[in-house]
Amino acid sequence: MLNTIRKGDWLQLIIPKEWEGKTTDEIFRNVWKAPKKVIHSFRMEEKVRLDGNRVDWNLPLTGGTKLEIQLFEEEEIQVPPHYYEIEVLFEDDHFLVINKPPFMNTHPNDTNTETNTLINAASFYLLSKGEMKNIRQIHRLDRDTSGAILFAKHVLAGVILDRMLEERQIKRTYLAMVHGLLQRKKGTINAQIGRDRHHATKRRVSPSGQAAITHYQILKEDKVRKLSYVKCWLDTGRTHQIRVHLSHLGNPLVGDILYGGKPLVNRQALHAAKLEFVHPFTQEKISCHAPFIDHPVIFDDIDVYSI
Repeated sequence: MLNTIRKGDWLQLIIPKEWEGKTTDEIFRNVWKAPKKVIHSFRMEEKVRLDGNRVDWNLPLTGGTKLEIQLFEEEEIQVPPHYYEIEVLFEDDHFLVINKPPFMNTHPNDTNTETNTLINAASFYLLSKGEMKNIRQIHRLDRDTSGAILFAKHVLAGVILDRMLEERQIKRTYLAMVHGLLQRKKGTINAQIGRDRHHATKRRVSPSGQAAITHYQILKEDKVRKLSYVKCWLDTGRTHQIRVHLSHLGNPLVGDILYGGKPLVNRQALHAAKLEFVHPFTQEKISCHAPFIDHPVIFDDIDVYSI
């Protein structure tokens, strides 16, 4: 675990033994894997100091010295704030995890006319706390999908999480209710996903599509109603991936009419139940469970904290 503390606009980080001999440039480039453009910005704007002095980016660091990075200055707000009461699952100076309600878009399609999305609500939440920051969305959930979704509070956190997501270092676990009783209790669906040329928003399994891998495990079966509760976790993050893959198996999500589900509930029965990642600035393991927020309850007798 790294020793860090916030001091005004600056993050102070005590150089640990395992970083001894590395340069500041190597920390940004090889440890955090920040893009060159972002590193260049921090260099040119002199946003990094060592023990209170301007840092030499190519000088090997000594354990116990204090690396300071300006991360928390005020910004001009780009996302229009819009009040909506949100449930915060985790928050610190760098990240925000929100339990997204169903029937809400993650982000606006038109920023000028659509302000009632989750990112607008997150922007309002930060402003209500006096934080003049642009919230940065790391991934998204479909409008009807509920559960944990991750945001970054500053530029460096955003680009690091983008890279972690790309390298599959952020684990997202979902719960789905599907039609039918699956033949195998656990397995992996490895099937490429592409656009459906007959439907603008629909996706389909296609040999010419993008690689997509979904792992699944049956948690519970309702043999009377012929329904299964399925835990899913992803190696990739394609649009509609879980919906497409489970429909491809012949077990579409309950309520997911687009992919063959029946409207037994008022939305597609998919919930982002857990989100896990290692905090890049403290090296703590962050694990967030998202409680169910549907009324009436869709996922009956399932303990989300056991997932």
